[in-house]
Formats: sequence, structure tokens, C-alpha cells
Amino acid sequence: LGDLSNVPASKLGSVAIESAVNDSGLLSEDVQEVIMGNVLSAGLGQAPARQAALGAKLLDSVSCSVVNKVCGSGMKAISNACASIQVGQAGVVVAGGMESMSLAPFLLPSMRLGRKFGSVQSLDHMQLDGLQDANQGTPMGDFAEICAEKYEFDRESQDRFATESLKRAQVATNTGLFSREICGVMVKQKNSEREIILDEQPLKGDVSKIPTLRPAFKKNGTVTAANASSISDGAAALVLASKKIVESRMLKPMAWVKGISEFSQASRWFTLSPIHAVNALLVKLGWNTSEVGLWEVNEAFAVVTMATMRELVVPHKKINIRGGACALGHPIGASGARIVVTLLHAMQDNNCSKGVAAVCIGGGEAMAIALEIDN
Repeated sequence: LGDLSNVPASKLGSVAIESAVNDSGLLSEDVQEVIMGNVLSAGLGQAPARQAALGAKLLDSVSCSVVNKVCGSGMKAISNACASIQVGQAGVVVAGGMESMSLAPFLLPSMRLGRKFGSVQSLDHMQLDGLQDANQGTPMGDFAEICAEKYEFDRESQDRFATESLKRAQVATNTGLFSREICGVMVKQKNSEREIILDEQPLKGDVSKIPTLRPAFKKNGTVTAANASSISDGAAALVLASKKIVESRMLKPMAWVKGISEFSQASRWFTLSPIHAVNALLVKLGWNTSEVGLWEVNEAFAVVTMATMRELVVPHKKINIRGGACALGHPIGASGARIVVTLLHAMQDNNCSKGVAAVCIGGGEAMAIALEIDN
């Protein structure tokens, strides 16, 4: 419920798409397809991705799709874009994600058939379709507590991780490290408009309050609002193109997509699925963890990234170097793309040739993507 709380997801998406295309070296008429992740689509109107594409001034001829793979929606959009390019369906595709959790409506499922007698229950679209396991009716935070117990991650260790995430995000914000990847959003006020050009959440964070928060999901639990990601609004977009397009236009890509992997297991262990997705990806590429210079592992909960660090034996100094979702927030349909955007810029700024991003996904799944920069 921050500065972007009154901006629909499709509008956030259009801003990200237009900015990405403008920065790409390609023209809007070059874009043949748009694929956007979005989880909380109720109330957005017909064809949200189409709305975003046209709002970004793309041509009417552009085909558009929405992907819902919960927290992995944005990364799945990138995967689908790669597939579209590989089979020759399109040469240039915009992929990303967009979400307004603030505008997620409440639902009245019984009203379609009419309610003859008694009270009517409204359901929270955000909770029902985004933050609660559909198979067991369990909040995702309960599964995070199970992960914490398995690895003996106590409250203090999770808070230390969240504190470091916040400090990194604050430094990155205050020193302009996010400036190349953030585009301004015009927000209407009473009698004027204001451009939002900074991510507000890190600047509002207070490290001293992190140890004082109560457990969010379980009495005497260890997972809190601070060492978990927050409800957020946002969008991210990337422009993907075939090698033929890149060479014919003499473009220099930020990076090449070298591989993508997915992994699924029981819902309650979704927190550990990124470990397996990354391992499968590294095996497929013949990479080892030591040659990957930088990592982004979405901090849906601190324990997700902490478990990944432990199992893959990757030091914290290489993961989420500009902070993660514990500090920046987690707009669920967008984060899978946002972490790729952040990884790309961090790789460029740190002269890093290989990077991997991974995201856990409700329902027991995860995705991972490998990027490589030609030096």
C-alpha cells in the first residue's frame, strides 16, 4: 500500500515494457510478441498483457499472453519467450511480469448463483490465489517454518540475513546502483502527478526494528514480516531477440540466455526446490557453482536463500548483492523477471561473465536461469 498502490498492474507493465524497448536499441515495431507474468488478474479487465503492450505504444499486430506460475510467472514468461524465438515464431519478444497486490480485490464466489439466505463470505484474492497453498490450504509461511526447523535456522540467523539484505538494498538505492534498471512511474495525486523514481521500501526499512517483530505464522515461530518478503507492487520487462536479429542489427546484448530449468516436488518443500532447479541447470550446462560469479535467489523467505546458500556452498557475498525481496518486496507476478533484471545489471557492473537466478514457486516448484556475458 505504498506509492504505487493505485496503479493497476497493466499500467505498471506498460511502463516497464516501454522503457525496456526504448533501452534495447530496437524499435517498437520490431516487437512481435509480449509475454507477461501476472498472478492476481481478477478485476484487471480483459487481456492484461495486451493492455500493457498497447499502453507501451507497441503495434496492434503484437500477440500477447499472460503467464501464471505464481512466484515464477515472470521467469516463466522469459522461458516462453526463449521458446518462441527458438521455434521461429518470433524474432523479438518482450517478457516480464507485473503485479499490483494492493489492488487485488475481494471475491464473492457465491453471488454468481445468488444467495438466498444467510451471510456472504468474501475471499481475499491475494491470499487465496497468491499466498496460500491450494492443495492443503496452508499459508506459505507455514512451509517456511518447516524449512527453518529442518535446517535449524533460528530467529537470530534469519534476522541477520534480513538485516544484511536491507543494508545492501539501502546502499544500492542511496548510491544509484538501481538507477539503470528503474524507470519512473507517473502517479496521480489530488491536483497533480508525481513521478516515482526510487524504490521506497528499502528507504523505509529500519534495521533496529527487525529483532522486535512478532512471529507471523506460528506461535514461538521464527519467520516474521522482516525476514520474509512483503506485499508489494511492481513490474519488470526484458527484451529478448534471436541471434539473427542481434547480428543483423549489430546489437550488443546485455547477456545470452544459456539455459533454463524447472523442478517440482511436494508443496511443503517449495522452499528447497530452487536448490534442485539450480543443480539440474548446472549439470545441463557443465558449469560448477564456483565459476558462477553472481547469483539472485528470490527471498520469498530468508530461509529459502539461506538453504540454497548452504546446499550449493555459495557464499552470501555472491548472492543478492543489492539486497533481495526481504528488503525490496515481492510483487509475485513480477519477481521472477525482476531478479533477472537485477542480475544482468549487477553482472555488468561487476565484470561478471556468468550468473544464475532462481525463484521458488508455490505448489512445490522452482525455476532457474543461467546468463552469460561475452567479454
